[in-house]
This record gives sequence, structure tokens and C-alpha cells, in this order.
Amino acid sequence: MSNNETIREATHAGSWYTDSKPQLSSQLEGWLDAVKPPVTCIGPESEGETVGEVPVPGARVIIAPHAGYSYSGPAAAWAYKAWDISKAKRVFLLGPSHHYYLTKAALSRCTQYETPLGNLPIDRETTAALHATGHFEWMSQSVDEDEHSLEMHLPYIYKILSKTFGSNPSTFPPLTPIMIGNTSASTESALGRLVAPYLADPTTAFVISSDFAHWGLRFRYTHYRPTLTDPSSATNLSSSSKSPSSPAIHESIKTVDFECMGACEGGSHREWLGVLERTGNTVCGRHPIGVVMAAVEEVRKEGGGKEDVGRFRFVRYERSSEVRRVGDSSVSYASAFAVV
Repeated sequence: MSNNETIREATHAGSWYTDSKPQLSSQLEGWLDAVKPPVTCIGPESEGETVGEVPVPGARVIIAPHAGYSYSGPAAAWAYKAWDISKAKRVFLLGPSHHYYLTKAALSRCTQYETPLGNLPIDRETTAALHATGHFEWMSQSVDEDEHSLEMHLPYIYKILSKTFGSNPSTFPPLTPIMIGNTSASTESALGRLVAPYLADPTTAFVISSDFAHWGLRFRYTHYRPTLTDPSSATNLSSSSKSPSSPAIHESIKTVDFECMGACEGGSHREWLGVLERTGNTVCGRHPIGVVMAAVEEVRKEGGGKEDVGRFRFVRYERSSEVRRVGDSSVSYASAFAVV
């Protein structure tokens, strides 16, 4: 390694996922192999649509979860199996900031990101160009290494790139990691306009890192809908609340998650923000998703308003557990792709 190179260490390897190269490679292969076409879409706007082949031609953009692999690894495989990187010359990775307060977005100063499978090269040219816009700050290495939303995707990205570009990372399209903070609607729109030219470029692929509902007292989110079809019936359960059974709490969680998935599939950035506001749903990647949805709207404008451009399709939904008691908790994992 030269004096000018800085490697972001895989700080969550050995805890959130295995640090054994053979074991990790085998796990990823197993989860990817379990996804077999035809794949049926499950989102409210796409339910019943089928995907005849994987990768899905033109599906350069995916949403996938970022929890520990024992929880979200199998769900993430559905997005990565659909991901089309056949023309990729660069890869954008957008994830939320869990520990560092940020109102805009931040870029990595590192030259490589470590994974147990091998290191991923960072696109220094693109990160410099983005930073020059004045809308991005630099992450410190400690902030970079503390954040799991980016790291949890690196082994999957490495695995998929190696399948397409061979075993030598020097041949891989370089990675542009972007940490998105607690952005306002206007900031998401501004960032979306900056990202739009890359999204319109058929040689740029995107990964958006997000889990969906974090439900439970420990997450301070106990939204419950006694009547699933009536949003106005919603209430917040407390530690003293009797655990409802009709419907079960997990059914309410799924209903709210699917409303959010439907807004994402609908393609309106404003409606995405609106359903999150109405439900309070704790989608941790709400801002990265919002930035890309804003970018999609810009690309549509330039392309004559074609509504199918960049339209997300959800293909997998899982939860860490099915909540039945108020004292229980769960995190939801959803995987989607978009053809641009």
C-alpha cells in the first residue's frame, strides 16, 4: 500500500457477519442461488408481475437491507440477484447515517474499502467531483468505519462484481460511497438533481441501503392500526397496553410497510415523504431512498416524463420476528429493483 492510500477497515466483520472468506463466500452464494426465476413482485403497485430472468435487464438500481447477515442476508440476495451491472463503470452506494449527525451528505476519503473477500476500489474522481459541488462534506475515517449501513453491502457488491468482472478487484467498477444524513425534502431534491446525471448514465449502477419498520418500545415506534384498512384508526401502544390479537401487531406492521413500499413503487418523491409522515414509519434509509427518487424524477423530466423509468419493484419482504406482544420488537427487510 502506498502512502497515499487509505483503507477503510471492515469493522463489522466477525460480529455482524463472518470474517472467514470461505464461509462468507459460501453464504452469499447459497443465498443468491436460492433466488430462482421467475420471480414474482410483491409490492402494492406491482403485485403479481413476474421477472422472467435474473439479473433483470437494465435493473441498475436496487434497494436492499443492511442488518446482520443472519437476519437480512437472505432478503438482500433478492435485490442483488436482480441487479444488472453488465455495463457498469462505476457503482454508487447510498446509506443512512446511524451515528453521525448530518443534514446533507458525506463522502469517503478512503481509497479502498476492505471486505473479507477482498478490497473494493473507491472512485476518487467521482467523489472529488461531487465534493466540488459544495453539497457534500468529507467523512472522517472513524465516522466512515462506525457506519454499518454502507459496510453491510460491501461483501455482496464484491461478490456480484467478481461474477461479472473476474477475480481481480483492479478490474472492478470503482465504488462511490455516500452517507445521507437527516435531509429535508428540499435537500433531497437538491441532492437528487446532482445525482440525476449519474443515474441517467447507463454505465452507473446504484445500491440503496435501507431496512424498513423498526417496531417496538426500544425503537420508540409502536404504531398500531386496529382496523388495517383505516389509517385513521391508528394508535400508539404503550408498555401498559394490552397486547392486541385481532389483528396481530405484526399484521399492522406489514400493512404500514406495504403502504410505504407502494409509495416507493408509485415513484412520487412527495408521496414517499407523505406516507412516512402519516405513518411515522421508521424506515432508516428513508433519506437515501428519497434522494434517488428525486433523481429519478429529474431523469424522467429529461426523458419526456416516461413514468416507467426508474420505477421500483419489490420482490422480497421479511421481518426479524412476528410481533405479537407489546414488549416484542422486530425489524423489517425489503428488497427492490428499478430499471433505468
